[in-house]
Amino acid sequence: MSETTEYQIRKQASDKLGLDLSQSEYKAFVRHIVNSFLEEQEDKSKEQQEEEEVEEEGNGNGEYDDEGNLIVCKLSDKRRVTIQDFRGKTLISIREYYRKDGKELPSSKGISLTEDQWSTFKTHVPDIEKAVQKMESRI
Repeated sequence: MSETTEYQIRKQASDKLGLDLSQSEYKAFVRHIVNSFLEEQEDKSKEQQEEEEVEEEGNGNGEYDDEGNLIVCKLSDKRRVTIQDFRGKTLISIREYYRKDGKELPSSKGISLTEDQWSTFKTHVPDIEKAVQKMESRI
């Protein structure tokens, strides 16, 4: 792995810009730019690592069904939540599966939501939970 020093960066910038960047105020400016760049790269690396961890946590081992759809979670032996690409659109599917010829395939029993529909559903989850609690209190 090659490393570039602040001096090397300042020298290359001096050559390309035709300026003498060895004065103290220029040195401070170049140091600030280099540090900003390094912090940005570190932040991007952390974000990418966090996204990978969330993906791993969110769906177990990055498990896929027999059709190549990402399994987010299994609600029961036959029911699961998957993310799939269908005709260029991302769909969130909650569906029952069945076995045929050794493969688990999605049945027609279930629902697939577009990203907009999923977003709308998520905003109404608290209302759904309240309604469920209200019905349970009647029983």
